[in-house]
Amino acid sequence: MTQDYWRWPESTWTSKDIDWKNSSTITAGVDIGSNSTQAVVMCDNSLFGYANLRTGPDYRESAGQAMKQALGKSGMTIRDIKYTVATGWGSRNVAFAQKIVDEVNCHARGARFIYGSSVKTVVDLGAQTCKAIRLYDWGRVSDFMMNDKCATGMGRGIEVMADLLQVPIQEMGERSLTVGKDPEPVSTTCYDFANTEAIGLFREGYKENEVLAAYLFAIAWRIHGTVGKVNPEKELAFTGGLAKNAGIVKRLERDMKMTALTSEYDPQLAGAIGAALIARDTVEKD
Repeated sequence: MTQDYWRWPESTWTSKDIDWKNSSTITAGVDIGSNSTQAVVMCDNSLFGYANLRTGPDYRESAGQAMKQALGKSGMTIRDIKYTVATGWGSRNVAFAQKIVDEVNCHARGARFIYGSSVKTVVDLGAQTCKAIRLYDWGRVSDFMMNDKCATGMGRGIEVMADLLQVPIQEMGERSLTVGKDPEPVSTTCYDFANTEAIGLFREGYKENEVLAAYLFAIAWRIHGTVGKVNPEKELAFTGGLAKNAGIVKRLERDMKMTALTSEYDPQLAGAIGAALIARDTVEKD
């Protein structure tokens, strides 16, 4: 059986402690990206359920499947949800959403839920883009920057590299940190060229973990340039799938002399959590 090294493990969870029937407001958020889809259900201000799944070829079907798995066997249905907000690349395909909100505001809101209300700098590391988001003290977005180069050098590029090296994607970050000293970063993170360069490094005698280090170092340096443009605070709140790659996060901490905040929540859920919270705000305003 062929192993999909590039595929992140999927995850779902539904609370057994919250009595949703006694909740005053039930809202949902769906973040549908090019690679993964997250659905979150919130009862009042508490997380009730979530699903983090691979995005399939049909965005509508992916959104529906994620929501179904977030609800689990709780007995709740989409009809019980008061309001749903969609975000992400495929947000227009979430048929059951009442509103679409941009990713920047959703990730900003979700990051403050995950990491706390003191968050002022959010770094969203997704499959296609890196977004650096600066917040006012009260949480509103004051500025943001997006990477302006080849998008394939982000999460999608790492997936391709995982398959090339036959290393499970969830292990790449930690393995890259086992090298004594980082080698020179690859000259490009666009995977069409980076793959060729990686093969060249093997031929020069580089070991597998050294090639990983060279590639992730290059991505971290590229992110560094984007984050530096928003005058970041010393504490960074990372969101998105690449926030789970320790090889990138720890290199950014080292090179930017900053600290990555930690949380029990999956940072990849930030966009969907933010969308669900914005949905709740909308209900409360009506």
